[in-house]
Amino acid sequence: MVGILILVARFIKYKVRILEILYLPESIIAGAIALLLGPGVLGAIALAAGAESGSYWANGIFPETMRTVWSQSPGVFINIVFAALFLGETIPNPRDIWRKTAPQVAFGQTLAWGQYVIGILVAMFILVPIFKVNPIAGALIEIGFEGGHGTAAGMADTLAQLDFPEGGDLALGIATVGIVSGILFGTALAHWGRQKGYIQTSPTTVSGGDAQFQETAEREDHATIQRRSILMRNLLIDPLSLNFGFTGLAVVIGWLILQLLTGIESITWGRGGLELIGAIPLFPMALIGGIIIQVVMKRLDLDCLIIRRLQERIAGVALDVLVVTALATINLAVLGANIGVFLTLSIVGITWNVIAFIYLAPRILPVYWFERGIGDMGQSMGVTATGILLIRMVDGENRTGAFESFAYKQLFFEPIVGGGLFTAAAPALIVQFGSISILFLTAGLLAFWLIFGLINCQRTKKQLAEEDTTTSSQTPVMR
Repeated sequence: MVGILILVARFIKYKVRILEILYLPESIIAGAIALLLGPGVLGAIALAAGAESGSYWANGIFPETMRTVWSQSPGVFINIVFAALFLGETIPNPRDIWRKTAPQVAFGQTLAWGQYVIGILVAMFILVPIFKVNPIAGALIEIGFEGGHGTAAGMADTLAQLDFPEGGDLALGIATVGIVSGILFGTALAHWGRQKGYIQTSPTTVSGGDAQFQETAEREDHATIQRRSILMRNLLIDPLSLNFGFTGLAVVIGWLILQLLTGIESITWGRGGLELIGAIPLFPMALIGGIIIQVVMKRLDLDCLIIRRLQERIAGVALDVLVVTALATINLAVLGANIGVFLTLSIVGITWNVIAFIYLAPRILPVYWFERGIGDMGQSMGVTATGILLIRMVDGENRTGAFESFAYKQLFFEPIVGGGLFTAAAPALIVQFGSISILFLTAGLLAFWLIFGLINCQRTKKQLAEEDTTTSSQTPVMR
């Protein structure tokens, strides 16, 4: 049924021009269709029209058993998405990558920690006193915007365990607002950037300092393909099945890591009543499991068996199922009952992201600030795909290398925020230590990355200016 809904969504997107212009993913359209045909909309209309509560139409067109499976699916498929994130990727020397992507990391981290700071402040001074909501609401902007639908759906069970059952629906609603507003505001900003001349019409050569990644779309070489052919010669297994096995193994390794940490917690700090690991979901550990498999396979010279294109397809299918089922099972009654909280967090989150892009990106990113910054802004309001989409809008030919810089930034970003370890732990940390303590922690991290970004930008610009001067002095004069 999920597959059929996606096909219907593709047809509707093809026929409705505005959906094509907004670049809305088919999975979100399919999820919206399922939500409209479920008990929250169609069922409510049927009841209002006089249908009995136990009748077929009162529950929408989908049977309860199907909706039960859908409600359980996001927490399962999110693990597959994160397990495949780094499988088949070339994991380069972190020091070398850090030298090249430090400004991008600084700006991305600034956006993420800023979402925590403003979210917790709004929760402390507006949401908790006025709407009597759980203080965990302060973390929902980062969960919904930076994490996206996948993280929001994956965190639903954790939020319920922490006595905030409405948090999952609120996070999904915020994620939906984030991805739509990210595309709308990103498109508007791209138009504004062209008018102001902020978008580069020709690439600037950067030889040192904050070196740009130029177009490096790697294709598998003949040696890799040949070695894979030799290794799989007598294996009666489809390459897709083999790669799904690696994905599953990454999830298992992540589960073992989580069990180990839970055991350590139970005999150490957990004995005093401090429980943090128990509230962390599996998916960030599955990401670590994928990195471990990739590193080990590389050491064994077997990494050619992990095919990146297939891992992307596996993660893509899992993400589509996740988004459709998560949106289809949103409790609209809960969202309506918390409309004040929902709108406040959405407006505050959008405002922070747009202002940070306009005023901070030029001061943190030394070159190509618009092309590089708009990718991070898109990711911070929706999903990674939104960031990539906005980069393509302003740099379709990848002349600035913004895409590679954005991609490698994820090595220093995804494991922590945007669905990483801190995203998963933040609700439990707020419960255990209180909003004020986590506010100071996140404010300190925001200040660190902001100051680092500003200083690094000035230092890099100075270095580039010196290199330009040296290059000019060495250029022979034509006589």
